[in-house]
Amino acid sequence: MTSTAVVVTGTGMVTPAGVGVDETWKAVRDGRTLTGLTSRPADLNERHYLSVPAFGTDVLPGRGTAHLDPFIRYALVAVDQAIAESGLDPETWDGSRVGVVVGCGLGGVTTMSAAQTRLDTRGADTVSPYLHPRSLINMAAGTVAIRHRITGPSHTVAAACASGAVAIGVARDLLRAGTSDVVIACGTDAGVVPVVAAGFSAMGALSNSSAADASRPFSADRSGFVLSEGAGAVVMEREESARRRGAPDLGKILGYSYTTDAHHPVQPHPDGAGAEAAVRMALSDAGLVPRDVDHVNAHGTSTPHNDRIEGRLIRKLFSHDPSVTANKAVLGHSLGAAGAIEAVLALRTLTTGVVPPTAHTPAVDPELGGLNLVLGVERCEQPVVAVSNSLGFGGANCVLVMGM
Repeated sequence: MTSTAVVVTGTGMVTPAGVGVDETWKAVRDGRTLTGLTSRPADLNERHYLSVPAFGTDVLPGRGTAHLDPFIRYALVAVDQAIAESGLDPETWDGSRVGVVVGCGLGGVTTMSAAQTRLDTRGADTVSPYLHPRSLINMAAGTVAIRHRITGPSHTVAAACASGAVAIGVARDLLRAGTSDVVIACGTDAGVVPVVAAGFSAMGALSNSSAADASRPFSADRSGFVLSEGAGAVVMEREESARRRGAPDLGKILGYSYTTDAHHPVQPHPDGAGAEAAVRMALSDAGLVPRDVDHVNAHGTSTPHNDRIEGRLIRKLFSHDPSVTANKAVLGHSLGAAGAIEAVLALRTLTTGVVPPTAHTPAVDPELGGLNLVLGVERCEQPVVAVSNSLGFGGANCVLVMGM
């Protein structure tokens, strides 16, 4: 690795599988169908969502944290875990040399929806003065900074479902530029809210299956995603600094790229041109070629159009058939959090040699030409380089290349 290599020294996560990376990692390794999958109200029949289990002050201590919007709470929990694993101490670090980058697609929609209901039913005088501090999209980054004495750069990136991955890429660039010595990157979203579900339902993005295995990435009978929520976080440092202090080495961010389709508000480019460019540019950034890739963590939303384009792209670029998995089969689609969650899981695959299965998918869609999707049970490999794809509305294409 070069002197500009960036190492991940801490990770954290909260998902519908539970609080902590280990809980989520076990769920995706088992290909588990998570409990708590609940039908929406009658006007959204046969649509589903997955919620993060409730947690209290034992998980998230601190005055006032119980009243924050869930997207902020989830970020705080994931970041707390990542800092603890890194061995860094916010009480003693130089906060001016620490940065935070948060990716989020929606912001505080739970808070805003509740405020709108209160306004409509009880009048303007009943709307809380805390409405905006709890709902503005940059408040997760701001609250993380306050909690951990971070006075360096604080960025919020909004790239729809690619937001969490873009946050990691931007954090990597801050370290390479020498702007910060430590950067925390996090993806978070809490979109399990009726109005959000209704919008996705109206556009036909949610699964039309009423079964608990409704999310079936790359399956011929896939019909849409299961709406989810959560957060994933990483602590990142330059490799030489991490080694000097004996920090954990949880994998490296070798390459990053972000392109835009400029094609359609919600549909990816039909030939996957933007996503292909992102993969090629990220590999070039890492000094690698497609044949160097051992594993692909796919965006894999379980929507017919997205999976078709991504599956064909993987087959086109990686003709040597690296293993492929799609974590949304178990975890649902957590929107702006997904890219960060999946990056952490891809890092776990690199450190353990275990590729989790793509749950609920009985076989790969024949249209995808033999995609090497891990099915049924986990697969033991020794991958050295992994690619994680994240694609979002607005034509966002983000690719992270990770290695050991």
